[in-house]
Amino acid sequence: MITDPQGTVLALFLIFCRIGGCVLAMPGFSSARVPAQLRVFIAAALSLAILPVLWDTVYPIVHTSNATYIGYIFSESLIGVMYGMLARVYTLGLQFAASVIAMMIGYTQPSAGDIFEDTPETSLSGFITLAGMMILFMMDFHHIVFRALIDSYTSMPFGGIMQLRSTLISFTDTLSSTFMIMLRLSSPFLIYGLMFNIAIGFINKLAPQIPVYFISTPYLLLGGLFLFYFSVAALVSQFGQSFASVFIGR
Repeated sequence: MITDPQGTVLALFLIFCRIGGCVLAMPGFSSARVPAQLRVFIAAALSLAILPVLWDTVYPIVHTSNATYIGYIFSESLIGVMYGMLARVYTLGLQFAASVIAMMIGYTQPSAGDIFEDTPETSLSGFITLAGMMILFMMDFHHIVFRALIDSYTSMPFGGIMQLRSTLISFTDTLSSTFMIMLRLSSPFLIYGLMFNIAIGFINKLAPQIPVYFISTPYLLLGGLFLFYFSVAALVSQFGQSFASVFIGR
């Protein structure tokens, strides 16, 4: 039996602010293809599930309503959005790397609709992004994010002031690690595109009367797809395995 319904609702709503902010920005859940009502239900269900775990941490502070409650709402929402954005930055890095791969192998057909968002992209980059997200969900990346979010009540105590400096450091470290990982994953295609275009440039100098650049496009695409066929499994698996080291390290 609930002895203090008002305090329980206040505590549940503050937990919902942190969880809901994370779900709002977390990859997969924040997709434009996921209805907003479903996101709210997911955040509410998670908040109800972890309320008993955080009861002793949250309830003693908010069981009475006062003027600082509004400040708690904003601070908790910002913390949740920060954790969701740290994971989202990593997946945005894969989307950027996939676009670079498609460009380097000459796969520049008219863009189609993005699978997760409402932005245009090539079908090859969409395939890589979808495969990467499927691998993350198969490896339970959302469990890692939610576990870190619950542990954040220790590193970022409830009711405290959000440390903007440490938050900015976390974002810059995540961007740096993500850039190096995506550069490593796309490096075979960068080297392939660079070497192929240099070779075509030399051939064009030797035979300037032949439109080499138009003739070379099918060969560029064929070699790029051949390279992609043998490297896509390693690319996606390394992307999934590196998520925990990037996210937990923050």
